[in-house]
Amino acid sequence: MHHHGYLWLGSGYELAKDGPRRPGHPEFPTARVVPLELAHWLLKPRPFVQGTWDDPGAAAAWFGQRAREHASAFATAHDRDVERIAGKVESARRAAAGGEDVAGGWYLTGQRFLSVCLVACDPHPARPEFPCPEQ
Repeated sequence: MHHHGYLWLGSGYELAKDGPRRPGHPEFPTARVVPLELAHWLLKPRPFVQGTWDDPGAAAAWFGQRAREHASAFATAHDRDVERIAGKVESARRAAAGGEDVAGGWYLTGQRFLSVCLVACDPHPARPEFPCPEQ
């Protein structure tokens, strides 16, 4: 088992549009917005993958780096708290070690949203029929 990393940063307006976030919608294959179901990232083209890790610690480190590089723009002081972010990174490591998906999502200033995801693969625990984007 390994994890693929996905990142999306966009407007809350894009996030509210349901159609492009669902497989079967004509915009789904090229829409950068986070899908409604995390496993659906695996149905996106290979260039959407930001990284692939066999080691849960390395996957969580990437997750944390992405969160920290945007933390100054998090909409609330609560979300910007360094200890809170560290706790999310540790939770991400434990989840990845257990073969689970990890979803991080934060509202940012300027009506933007950041999504940082780690998606289990080969096979996905809930969607084993989904192909690995690396194959």
